[in-house]
Amino acid sequence: MRIVITLGGSVIIRDHDPQLFQDYAEVLKSINEEHDLFVVVGGGKTARDYIGIARGIGASEALCDDVGIDVTRLNARLLCMALSTFAYPRIPENFHQALEFATSGRIVVMGGTEPAHSTDAVGSILAEFVGADLLINATSVDGLYDKDPKKHSDAELFQEVTPSQMMGCLAGNEVKAGTYEFLDHTAIQIIKRSGIKTVILNGENPENIKKALKERIGTLIIPED
Repeated sequence: MRIVITLGGSVIIRDHDPQLFQDYAEVLKSINEEHDLFVVVGGGKTARDYIGIARGIGASEALCDDVGIDVTRLNARLLCMALSTFAYPRIPENFHQALEFATSGRIVVMGGTEPAHSTDAVGSILAEFVGADLLINATSVDGLYDKDPKKHSDAELFQEVTPSQMMGCLAGNEVKAGTYEFLDHTAIQIIKRSGIKTVILNGENPENIKKALKERIGTLIIPED
């Protein structure tokens, strides 16, 4: 099975903890024993901090995106270091390179690709491009809720959701460099048209990634009727 994992910066770089990179590396290596694996790493607060500086200087949103992309690629390099020889040693800058590097049989780890594409968008496009069987979105909460569970104690988790329902949740939201959405419009549109099986789960425990391969966890995005 070919799997793409989007690993949010809010998870992997949250506390700048080297052990978390090591823990993720161990889980990813075990998955790679039986599956082809691609990982897209986000920028998290580190990227938002740098973007804030760039924006304060007066940089355009496109240039702010470039700054964020650089941070995601740096985070990807750190994960590659933790994976050692199990990861392809170069960070792909586009989807063609990612597919090319995958012929090595090693785990392919990448960050962003171009302005206006979030980590989730990159992961969704990559999943479609390489013909992935499964897309896993590892974030800082247990799945998709009807409202922010960190602000509302009565927030309810969706066990299943369609792409159209997710688009409805995002309607009217403003998108700028470094902002966080639960799978932005581009990501959802790609998932909708490709029908890729997608799971949103809590990535703060790396073992949840392995669980998603064998059992129901988080929120499942189901195809449209």
